[in-house]
Amino acid sequence: MDAFAAYNHALLALAIWALLSIVLSGLSTVGRTPENRSDCGKPIRDYASVSYRRERAFANAVEVSGPFIAATLAAILAGASPFMVNLLASVFVVSRIAMAVVHIRTENQPLRSITFLIGWVCMIGLAITAIGAVL
Repeated sequence: MDAFAAYNHALLALAIWALLSIVLSGLSTVGRTPENRSDCGKPIRDYASVSYRRERAFANAVEVSGPFIAATLAAILAGASPFMVNLLASVFVVSRIAMAVVHIRTENQPLRSITFLIGWVCMIGLAITAIGAVL
């Protein structure tokens, strides 16, 4: 695996992302009661409810998993700059951990949006880095 040694931080970021997604999956079910569930079993939309915010944090993680994993793996396999790939993947994971904490513990929409934007910019950067390495 020496070919990927330069990307250790990015690979670690992928592993941490997997663990974070699993933790959020478990948290998304905590606090569900018949009174706060809709017919489909999901919490009723109410940002004042921590149960709803947990569910949304997990759903948001699922929504960005594909693009993050694809962009990171594409950049690694294309041989993009290890420094950039490691930096962007690591910042993405840190921003998403912050976003999960903010999403679950507060109703602070602007802060949640900022942490989301940081992760989104990192994913775009990873994709552009991968494209640049291929061209």
